[in-house]
Amino acid sequence: MRLVTAVIPCFNEEAVLPKMFESLTREADKWGVEWNVLCVDDGSKDRTWELLAERSRKDPRFQAIRLSRNFGHQPAVSAGLAQARGDAVVVMDADLQDPPAVVGEFIAKWKEGFQVVYGVRTKRKDETFLKKFTAWIFYRTMSRLTDFKMPLDSGDFCLMDRKVVEVLKSMPESDRFIRGLRAWAGFKQTGVFFERAPRAAGKTHYNYKRMVKLAFNAMFSFSTVPLRLVTSVGFWVSGIALVGIVFTFFQRLFRDYFISHGWGSTPGYATIVMSILFMGGIQLICLGIIGEYLGRIYNEVKRRPGWIVSERTGDDGLSSS
Repeated sequence: MRLVTAVIPCFNEEAVLPKMFESLTREADKWGVEWNVLCVDDGSKDRTWELLAERSRKDPRFQAIRLSRNFGHQPAVSAGLAQARGDAVVVMDADLQDPPAVVGEFIAKWKEGFQVVYGVRTKRKDETFLKKFTAWIFYRTMSRLTDFKMPLDSGDFCLMDRKVVEVLKSMPESDRFIRGLRAWAGFKQTGVFFERAPRAAGKTHYNYKRMVKLAFNAMFSFSTVPLRLVTSVGFWVSGIALVGIVFTFFQRLFRDYFISHGWGSTPGYATIVMSILFMGGIQLICLGIIGEYLGRIYNEVKRRPGWIVSERTGDDGLSSS
């Protein structure tokens, strides 16, 4: 019988872990496959690691690794993928917003021959209008920026065949966006619709700052459109400036005519200041976009590991990857 491994990143999730253990065990026994769970403690400050270790002692199907500090959600998922042993790997959150019951549908699609099965959110319960709206904008913007199919309204909740996992493990980049890498890899993919439930307990640690960081990381990691946009803006601004130069030249050449029609040649200080500020803003934006790409090159050439494993259940030694 084939093995399915569930990879679950955890950060300060002590409030929800007991419910997650119970719900996941109950549903996983219905999957019709052998299963195990690999939880990744992403530098939690509460009792998350103690609860994970205790569960691992009681039920060997639950294993856990502990990162040396908080590296972030995407590195934590990548650390789990690097350690997972299953013939297929399920990525899901610990807060039960990704329903374990839906994994059974993922596995059914996998058995039909699909190598990537991702969840598509039809509803987002208990989320603010702003979060729903920004998520809607993000997915549709990314689908326009990339040259491959990026599924709409699909997060990290998915099942990936072992072949796909090995491809993702072979990708060396540091700034990782798992759902983008998953879509870029190709293979036979399909979606399963589900309603995203509210958190079972605790509070979210994924604030707007982290959401914006993830959005920028996705944009600059999978598209060069912003760079081409900088070039286009440069041409447009240069064209406007050229029109202004021609107008100023004729204003000087036919000074009396312009004065007689109320277009005097007296310097317009307000216009000059506005033009300088406008051009300065455009230049800073363009430099910022270029800087984002340069910063990613800088991170890649350092070749530092994306995460460090400090401890694992049943293993007192240290390891890194």
